[in-house]
Parts: sequence; structure tokens; C-alpha cells
Amino acid sequence: MKLTMGAVATLALALTFLQPQAGHAAAETAPDIPVAAVTAHLAQFQQIANANGGNRASGRPGFTASLNYIRGKLDAAGYTTRVQSFSGGSNLIADWRGGPAGPVIMLGAHLDGVTSGPGINDNGSGSGALLEVALTLAARNPALTKHVRFGWWGAEEQGLIGSRYYVQNGGAQGVEAYLNFDMISSTNAGYFVYDDDATLRQAFTEYFTSIGVQPDPDREGDGRSDHASFKNAGVRVGGLATGAGAYKTQAQAAKWGGTANAPFDRCYHSACDTYPANVNTAALDRNTDAIAYALWKLAVGSENPPADDYAISVSPASASVEPGGSVTATVSTRVTSGQAQSVTLSAGGVPAGVGVTFSPQTVTAGQSSTVTIATTAGAAAGTHPISLNGDGASADRSASFSLTVGGDTGGDAWAAWTAYAAGDVVTYQGAGYRCLQAHTSLPGWEPANVPALWARV
Repeated sequence: MKLTMGAVATLALALTFLQPQAGHAAAETAPDIPVAAVTAHLAQFQQIANANGGNRASGRPGFTASLNYIRGKLDAAGYTTRVQSFSGGSNLIADWRGGPAGPVIMLGAHLDGVTSGPGINDNGSGSGALLEVALTLAARNPALTKHVRFGWWGAEEQGLIGSRYYVQNGGAQGVEAYLNFDMISSTNAGYFVYDDDATLRQAFTEYFTSIGVQPDPDREGDGRSDHASFKNAGVRVGGLATGAGAYKTQAQAAKWGGTANAPFDRCYHSACDTYPANVNTAALDRNTDAIAYALWKLAVGSENPPADDYAISVSPASASVEPGGSVTATVSTRVTSGQAQSVTLSAGGVPAGVGVTFSPQTVTAGQSSTVTIATTAGAAAGTHPISLNGDGASADRSASFSLTVGGDTGGDAWAAWTAYAAGDVVTYQGAGYRCLQAHTSLPGWEPANVPALWARV
């Protein structure tokens, strides 16, 4: 079609008004990640395993080749990458060059598998999805309000060694939130969202609701994957999973499809965890898009970040009490850019029978407040994530506190020098834990300290 000079002038004027105005960035919708791009990474992981003894376990040639494959892709896309070595393995850390220096939104997945197989669902699926999201971020290069960092962890299967080493060596500094993705393509898939932080959980739930999927809170993975390393350091955590060795219930099968009374992943930690046989591409597609949705929601802005900004944290980030008891923690704020601002503190997601007060309730960014969380005798037993919110003059920020209210979990108190079988339930510090692997407990192996052996119930 040929345009007249008048039409050209009118079109140019219209396009001028459609451009982003000074001081603002164009709003951008989260991308739809092609699942074929993710499965191409899984196929590569399978080939690497085939060429390296059939596995990609930490510290072995298959793991090194997997790390080098991912690093090569990221370096070519413009990321700043580094390998962090530790006894028994290594981590790959990648920072995107765009956006502000902080605060940091970090996304991670463990790259290692067990020695018995190639580890495609566990956890090539999380690693491959994370890689493709990172490459998409680089290709689109949107305006960012947060610094974005990715991590691929080694030795998760040996007890979260890689992520714990990263955190213990300063890696959590400046991290506002950490998102974890471990097993997101289980063949008998469930749709699970970590419920440690209400705000992060909502970001994922919004996406699943938009496609007609109702997720459940994740219970099987509590404390068993790399988010535990960050949570223990006071960082807000979230993430996704499709289930491991636990069995799908009738209600879950009715909601999501699949087979009731069968494991979510029949090949969990087994030789049959291969590509393509042990990959649910529909679940992988949905979860990868959910990752992108959450990242865009948390770090991609339609406007420039506020000139005056701050971060908020709480220490300790969790506590256990018996009904009728109370705990205190310190809520700290720090200026991340510009000038200090007045911040009013409040709490969200507070369960019935629990009260939250702050002293003082209003602080200037850079100052701290004591938060008191008190329970009544009727407070429900269980673990409750409570959001501690800051309402600032130019920005709103939040931190998450995990409150465990004690109660009868149906198990005896944990004791050292005791033989436990897989499935045994004990109580420790007012919380219930289920044994994951048969062992004889030793001093220092308390359930809260050894997520490879115990999962909170």
C-alpha cells in the first residue's frame, strides 16, 4: 500500500505519541518461552550423561560438561559468569549486565544429578528452564528495576552443599528474594508453589490462575532443596515443583489429571530419569512460563525505579512456639538508593489466633524495629508464612517470617543415637518431621539441620 505525504505525516505523529515518554520505560508482557527450546537443553544433558558414565553427578565429568554447556550459552548472550569451586563440586553464577546494581532477584536450580542416572527431571528440567529464561531475558533486554542473577548449584544431592557454600561465603548479601526450581517436568505432574513467602507465592499463583490451573502449596520439598540455604540466611524464598517420590492423591488427580495413588515421578533418583521418556512437556512448558512471569513481575518495571529506595529484612526469619507463646525478631531496613524515607511497618497473612506488633511501628530507612508475634491458646498448629511489610514514602518492600506453632504431630520427640526408618515421624522444637532416608541419628543431626534426612510435616 502506498501512503500519501499527508498520511505519512499523520502516522509519524501517531507513532510519536506511542513512544515511551522521558523517565518511563515501556511496559512489557512476560514472554511465552517455547518449550522446544527447553527440551533442546534436556536433550543436550542426556547426551552429556551418555558420554560420561551415564550420569551428571557433582564432581564428575558429566557435571562439568553440563556446567560448561550452560556457561557457554550465557557467555555468548552477554552474561557475566563465574565458577565458584568448593570441596566436591562447583557452582555457576551468572549476572545480567542490565538494570541497577541492587537489590538482587536471584533464580536458581541444582545442576547435579544422582549417580544412578542422567538426572533429567531431577534436575535437568529446572536447570534447562532456567537457562532458557536467562537467554530470553538477554534477548529482550527489558528495562529492569532489580538486578537479576542466576545460579546453577553443585552437590545439592549431597545435602545442599553448593548453595550453602555460596550463602556462607557472602552470596546472600543484597539478595531481596531467591526463587528455586527443582523437578518441574514430572510425568505424573502436580503443580506446587512454595508457600514460604506470601508475595512470591502470589506471583506464581497469578500465572497458574491465568491458565486455569489451581496449584497446591509445596510440602514434599520443604527444606530439601537449595532454597533452604537462602531461607536459613533470612532471604525471602519461593519456587516451583511438580513432585518427586510422593504419591498423587485422588483429589489432585481430579484437579490436574494423571494417575492417583502413583508417584509424581516414578523414576525419582533412578536410572530411568531420562530424556525424553521421563519428561512431561506440558508441565515443563507451564512451569517455564511461570518462571518468566514471576521474573518479569518482580524485576521488569513499566517505570523507572524510585530514586529513593530501601530494603527490608528480618532476623531471625523463622521461629517455633507453643500455642499461647510469643517470639520476637528484629526488622531491619537499609537505604539502597537516594535518601532515607519514612517507613511504616505492618503484617500480612497473619493467621487466626496470632497477633503482630512493632516497636516502633514507623522508622526511617536505615533504622530497625522489634516485631513481637504472639499466639493465643487457640492458634492452629502448623507453619504459617507471615509477610512483614514496609510502606515507604516512595516504595513498598516486604520480608517474610515463618512461624511454626507447635502441636501434636503424632510422633515421638527426636533423639540422638536412635535408628530411624524412612517414613518415621518425630517432633523437634515444636514441629513435626518425616524421615526421608533410614539412618541412625547423631548429635548435630537434628531434623531442622539436615534437610537431606528430614522433611517438615
